[in-house]
Amino acid sequence: MLSVQPDTKPKGCAGCNRKIKDRYLLKALDKYWHEDCLKCACCDCRLGEVGSTLYTKANLILCRRDYLRLFGVTGNCAACSKLIPAFEMVMRAKDNVYHLDCFACQLCNQRTKRLYSK
Repeated sequence: MLSVQPDTKPKGCAGCNRKIKDRYLLKALDKYWHEDCLKCACCDCRLGEVGSTLYTKANLILCRRDYLRLFGVTGNCAACSKLIPAFEMVMRAKDNVYHLDCFACQLCNQRTKRLYSK
């Protein structure tokens, strides 16, 4: 969980080890960070947004997309049987999961993309 706290005295950044002289500190994983130092290990996107969630596994700090890409549970499409990446949007019907492009009416084969889920 990420929190922003008023700076009472300079603390060392867990990312670069330099003192943090900013007015507010980012605190994540029980450590303090510069805003530019708290970023995803894969894509380098900044994770310092208030209320954002970061993920850790295998000593990596990751954004949601990269965490799911690397460690997310994947499944196979009920229509084409091909693998669905964990970060891809899908359609769900009962216990089945479909690629968006594979989801179609069984009676008329018309495709619909009105309802999306993750």
